[in-house]
Amino acid sequence: MPTPPGVDALLELFGELTGVMFCAKDADGRYTEVNDAFVRRTRERTRAAVLGRRARDLFVPALAERYEEQDAAVLTSGRPLRHELELIRRGNGVAGWYVTTKLPVHDGDVVVGIVSVSEDLRAPEDSDPSLPALARAVELAASRPDRPPRVEEMAVAAGCSTSVLERRMRRVFGLAPTQFVLRTRIDHARALLTGTATPLAEIAAACGFHDQPAFTRQFARLAGETPGQYRRRAR
Repeated sequence: MPTPPGVDALLELFGELTGVMFCAKDADGRYTEVNDAFVRRTRERTRAAVLGRRARDLFVPALAERYEEQDAAVLTSGRPLRHELELIRRGNGVAGWYVTTKLPVHDGDVVVGIVSVSEDLRAPEDSDPSLPALARAVELAASRPDRPPRVEEMAVAAGCSTSVLERRMRRVFGLAPTQFVLRTRIDHARALLTGTATPLAEIAAACGFHDQPAFTRQFARLAGETPGQYRRRAR
């Protein structure tokens, strides 16, 4: 089957991106296209070494299982997965926050694959006019990792409605307010894991999780490793 017009140019364009990881998979979960930003987050060094392989061949089991669950949901339902928050290790080994979207690829009525992009959530621009008001909502979330604020509380702190807060948070941080609060809690947990000897159960409570198993599940879902594994590797 000939390549549709514009696809080669689109793939070349994705190859130029440095802050966005791109990949395409077939219905069996094998990578058919990736850009260099994606290759850098695997253990491989070239696109050729990644193409034709599955997530389980390239990533730690917790991450691979999560990716395959996401893929199965998109392939089965035919519906996109949008704005999924993930903690991903960058090419330099430092973990960073990304937002992932996956779209189904159709051939007629049949879903034959998936395309995915993961955007690196860099720090917002200081010149953004929304920052001063949002700073109050950000400070509220940062000051209460053990008691995560509700969206309504954050909107009051920012002096706007919840719908306006949602739009401004997405524009400035690339995240919904609830995602931003979760990121703040996990970042606090990472600091405690790497900078203190605090027991995991106490870290869970300090970050607003009702027990250690819930904390472990959420941390592993986002980071691809348990809090204990993260602490040991960091040390």
